[in-house]
Amino acid sequence: MARPKLHLDADASKISLYRASLERGHDVTRTPNDWMASNAEDDDQLLGAAAQGRSIFTFNTRHFLPLAKRIAHHAGIILSPQHPTPRLLKALDRFFKETKAEEMEDQVRWLSDWEK
Repeated sequence: MARPKLHLDADASKISLYRASLERGHDVTRTPNDWMASNAEDDDQLLGAAAQGRSIFTFNTRHFLPLAKRIAHHAGIILSPQHPTPRLLKALDRFFKETKAEEMEDQVRWLSDWEK
């Protein structure tokens, strides 16, 4: 079983969250990068992350909940309200520790699932 990989969409792409995740040894990318333009549409971000084998993390629930119904096959969507970076990191640490990539396939989950 593979360890999860994560992509921070344009909404959740805080530099502080990205850098702190990398410093913790997590496999994380963010929009923008060499395979995702800064102005990429939400569906392109989801499909691009999936093509890289990455679950996508977003604060944009308004767009990604309906998108998950339209695009049935992806590497997972993690939704969250905006919280301070330390709170997000604590939950993401648990996500990386407790979750296998295969468990996220085609799933829509809330980051709060890892905030126990």
